[in-house]
Amino acid sequence: MGAKLGHVVGGRARGGDDLVENHEINVTPFIDVMLVLLIIFMVAAPLATVDLGIDLPASAVEPSPRPDKPVFVTVKPDLSVAVGEDVIARDALTSTLDSATQGKKDERIFLRADKAVSYGDLMEVMNLLRNAGYLKIALVGLDGRS
Repeated sequence: MGAKLGHVVGGRARGGDDLVENHEINVTPFIDVMLVLLIIFMVAAPLATVDLGIDLPASAVEPSPRPDKPVFVTVKPDLSVAVGEDVIARDALTSTLDSATQGKKDERIFLRADKAVSYGDLMEVMNLLRNAGYLKIALVGLDGRS
């Protein structure tokens, strides 16, 4: 729809601007809205995948061969730590591992924990191992192969 402004003199519009009808859609606001929505979805999409509840399956892979004398660190349900069969204080973990591995920091440490041990407590023991210089840590689990 268009409108003509001005006054009519002799059947003809005089003075003012002649406005013609514009049959094109102004897409600039549409593009602005689409860009804002795109940014919102780009920010929100990674946040949507954080709270996924998953049930991890047991491993069906052939286990790698174990060394002749593996060093086991065990976290018991009461959160006590044992190296081999001996329960030790967490403060003595570094010295006990050094004597068990003859000071070889590149030896693999097999870490096992009871199901009742929380993830945070297990990570605390792993951090103690890393701080002691033992970076090769293998998590021990049940064999899920049938």
